[in-house]
Parts: sequence; structure tokens; C-alpha cells
Amino acid sequence: MKKAEVLLSVVPKTADQAINWPFIEESLWPVYVSQMKATQQNPLYHGEGDVWTHTKMVCEGLAADSGFWACGERQRQELFLAALLHDIGKIVTTKWQDGAWTSPNHALRGANMVRELLWREYGLCGTEERRQFRETVCLLVRYHMTAPYIMEKDKAEQRLMRMAANGALTADFTLKHLFLLSKADANGKISEGNPKSEASVLLAGELAQEISCYEKPFTFASPYAEYAYLSGKTTDPHNHLYNNTQTTAVMLCGLPGTGKDTYCQQCFPDWPMVSLDAIREETGIPPVGSQKEVVQIARSRAKAFLRQRQSFVWNATSITPDIRSHFEKLCEDYHAYVRIVFLETAYDENLKRNQNRRKAVPPSVIDKMLSKLVLPERFEAHEIMWHCV
Repeated sequence: MKKAEVLLSVVPKTADQAINWPFIEESLWPVYVSQMKATQQNPLYHGEGDVWTHTKMVCEGLAADSGFWACGERQRQELFLAALLHDIGKIVTTKWQDGAWTSPNHALRGANMVRELLWREYGLCGTEERRQFRETVCLLVRYHMTAPYIMEKDKAEQRLMRMAANGALTADFTLKHLFLLSKADANGKISEGNPKSEASVLLAGELAQEISCYEKPFTFASPYAEYAYLSGKTTDPHNHLYNNTQTTAVMLCGLPGTGKDTYCQQCFPDWPMVSLDAIREETGIPPVGSQKEVVQIARSRAKAFLRQRQSFVWNATSITPDIRSHFEKLCEDYHAYVRIVFLETAYDENLKRNQNRRKAVPPSVIDKMLSKLVLPERFEAHEIMWHCV
């Protein structure tokens, strides 16, 4: 049986099927389970104790929810795996601070850990179907903490629409499914001091239904209007905005060896390209170590195209939102329409292609980059595309 099939075998197939905890603990993830058992939580909010005890309670609650069984088989698999892994980030983020256990940013770190695990260990990469499954799980983990608190945040409607918009990139991800996980998380603990309960999740769900983004992304007038609202440049999602962009900048992103150069040659054969790899070749700067000079040269060339209103391609790994935001801001200053294209391939194929490059990136560096990789979300640019090549 393939590893991915073994992974999916732990998902209950019927409502009366017991979860096989001995197999999960002893055979599937013994290391992760032992780490979660050793990770403590604030007893004020988690009287049940460690992360693994909480995880089991969440999974049991999800499997007892009629809403879970109303989902299709694939969606149940995604939801259950997200429940199993929703707090894996606490392993690396939990610390003792001000007399209590705390786990800042554990959902974000957890999503990265889940992506690396499913990508590298279970081969969930390189095809549209595998990517959609993997990223749905990652998004569920990434945002599982949002629902109970969103109603007390500023711009709650915008925050809901931003999350829901990712359903355009991976159709299995919906706020309806996310809130099933959030409800199980809220109920899967022993807590008298935690005000964030199932009621908070249900309230967020009611708002999402009111603003038409509960089961699918909100429908905007245009990609330009969508980006303007999701990025906070306008406050009305119903606005029909005039598109005043003057040129197009395409940002390719993905791990080294994915095939970005080939994709560019096939899809943009006549467009000029700003390639960080080409700049390294010109300057003799290695791909490891400081890339400050390479980036400065690249930005200077990009500015020249933007000033000339010349559409161009930016070819770099650009694996994190912070890196991508710098490019988007630069283009926005010149009224450019930004399209981010994320490319991926199968893990083994990725390593093979990289090895065949004239200057291969060490596999250990690729693995480190994979651990930091965050796919571009819908709100990051005017247009987002995910492709397997």
C-alpha cells in the first residue's frame, strides 16, 4: 500500500467506525505523537493537558458531527487530516512566558509543517488533484484559529472574504468546512475560562452566509475590484472599479528546479525576463549566501520595464508572502497589473531537474526552502495562478 493510501486509511469511513488511535500513535506518526504528548498547554484554556490529548478530543468531536458526514468522502479526508494536524505547530512554538504556556503563530507554523510533511513524505505534489488536496488541508490548519475570534476584529467581513477567496485556487476549501474544524476545536477541550466557544464559530458562520462567502468565494465585479477590496484599498466589495493598470508584471515562483525557465519560454516567449538565476550567472554570485546585490540588480531592471510600460516576467523562487509583497508594492507604484504564477512538480522530479541544472542548488537547501514555502493566496495580487508542470 502506498504511503498516501496508508495515511488516508486512518480516516473513519462510517459514523460508527472507531478511530484507530493505536495505529496512528505507534505506526503512522510515533515521533509527532510523542512530541505532541510532551507539549503542554495553558490549563486555563486546556484543562485536558497536552496537545495530543486535545487533538484526540477534536478528532472525536469532528467524527461525531453530522455536518462532517454531510461532506463528500474527499472533503472528509481533508477535514480529518487537518484535525489530526491542526496543532502540530505547537511542537515548535510553545514556550513558557509570563507564567503560562503559550504558542504564538502555531497555526501559521503548523500549516508549513503540514505542507512539508504531505509534499515530501506522502508525495502529495506535482498534480492538480494532489496539490488541491494538500493545500486544502494546509489552509484548514492555517486558519483554524480565525473563526472564534474574527467577530471581535476590525474588518471582519473583509477577513472572511479573504479566506474564502482561496476557494478559487483550491475548490475544496470553503468557510463552511473550515468552521466545522473550528467548532470541533472549540469543543475539543476542557475549559471554563475560554470565552471562545462553539457559539463564536456559529456567529462567524452566520456572517459569512450573510455576505455570500460561506460555501464559495464572494463574486466580485472583476479581478481588479477583488484585489482592491481584499488588499484593503477599497471598503466596498460591490464596487465596479476602473482598471487603471498600464502594464502587466508576471511573477513566477516555486522551488529551484521546478521548471520556471521552461514555463516562461513556453508561455511568454516574447516577453523580457528579469531572472535572478541569470543575474547570478552574470555576476558570479552563488545561489547560497547573501542575495542582496542580486535583488538590487533585479529591481533596477524591473523598474526600467515598469517606467517604459513594458510587460515583463520576474523569475525567482519568491516562496514567502513577505518576498512577494515587495515585488507587488514595486509594481503597484507604477500602476502595473500583477499576476503571480506558482509552479510545482513532483518532489523526486524537482530534485532531478535541479541536479541537471548547470549550477544545482544543494538538496538540503531545497528542503529548507520547502519548509518555508507558502503558496500565494488569492489576496496577494490582481491574479493568482497555481500550476503543476
